[in-house]
Amino acid sequence: MATILLEEDGYTLCSQVICRQQQIKTLLCLFGQQQNMTPGSLFIYGHTGTGKSLVLQTVLTHYMLPHIHLNCIECSNPRFLFEHILNNLPLQEVTKNESDDPSTLMGIESDDDYIQCDNMTDFIKQLVSLVSDSPLKNKTLYIVLDKAERLRDTSANIIPVILRLQELSGLNICTILVSEIVWEKFRYGTGFYEPYCLHFPDYSRQELMEIMCLDAPATCEKDLYSLYVNIVLSVFHMVCRDLRELRHIARLNYPYYIEPVENNQVKPSDTKKLWRNIEPHLKKALTSVYLREVSSRQWELLQQAELTDTDSDISKAILSRSHVELPYYSKFLLIAAYLASYNPMKCDRRFFAKYTEKVSKRSKLVKKKERASNHLLGPKVFPIDRMMAIFYSIVEGKVVPSAHINVQSAL
Repeated sequence: MATILLEEDGYTLCSQVICRQQQIKTLLCLFGQQQNMTPGSLFIYGHTGTGKSLVLQTVLTHYMLPHIHLNCIECSNPRFLFEHILNNLPLQEVTKNESDDPSTLMGIESDDDYIQCDNMTDFIKQLVSLVSDSPLKNKTLYIVLDKAERLRDTSANIIPVILRLQELSGLNICTILVSEIVWEKFRYGTGFYEPYCLHFPDYSRQELMEIMCLDAPATCEKDLYSLYVNIVLSVFHMVCRDLRELRHIARLNYPYYIEPVENNQVKPSDTKKLWRNIEPHLKKALTSVYLREVSSRQWELLQQAELTDTDSDISKAILSRSHVELPYYSKFLLIAAYLASYNPMKCDRRFFAKYTEKVSKRSKLVKKKERASNHLLGPKVFPIDRMMAIFYSIVEGKVVPSAHINVQSAL
């Protein structure tokens, strides 16, 4: 059945979401048509900005597959998860003309008909009752849980039950978990149901360039904007692979790139002069990658103020916000690296464990001399696992491992 979908308009779908043809074909093979049985659970993972949610939402909407989309950040406890699913079941038939309207794909909540659910048993009973009395009983229902790593902070049995929802309910339900971390971080205990895993790898430089060239303004020549994107990637590709961040940077700095061309000061073919003109702006933007304390509009005002009057009130106000410190976790990673490089490993338990034995005054004096000699010798090599263990012990609150922390520690 999936072959029919691919033959009909699979090519059109792949042209809408470029550089993800293989993932789209895999999803179509797994989903099939509305009435086909599907795997009980699917796990989609990859770094942020790799097109996971976009591809999944495009496939589900394009083929009018009944689905519910939920961001797990909004679910602080299982009750919110259960109630959101029950109150947003797409119980009505959806036509081709209505498929673009989000309200037809998801149930519309009202105060009078709002369903309350406190536990897993009631959730499964009500889910079976609602689906069995609706057109959904002959179709596959897809439950998409974005930011699925947040479910690990809730009840211990929520993930195993969600993965076995098709088996427990007897319905044709496919639960799709979307996460930035690998499946091994979810698995614990025995008898854990293994979902089908689909990986979305990072975009290559050529793929990033192909996608970013789609943002070219209508007034700009395709070759000229392609050259600009190549310049942006040559500066930022080593420090940033996030597509959304790269597109944001390209939009911010494009006016400075095209300005000399529009003023007839530089020819579009003179790449050296174009590079010299945009180089200082890109270097300045390089210091604020991933920092969004300055909006696009504020960045434009800052650039204009610097060109006219460096002592103006606008430049002072924006500079006070643009000159920010390192990201929050980067500061703790630097502290953890410093502690790991200057302190011996045998002291980690005494420094970072909650309950440790007391140290006598004599041993304190000896330790003080050792610390002085360690600082004179300079930093020492340490394993990355030790640094991350120190990081998790000194940072405030419970921190979930993510791609952002791994990228910052790698840099």
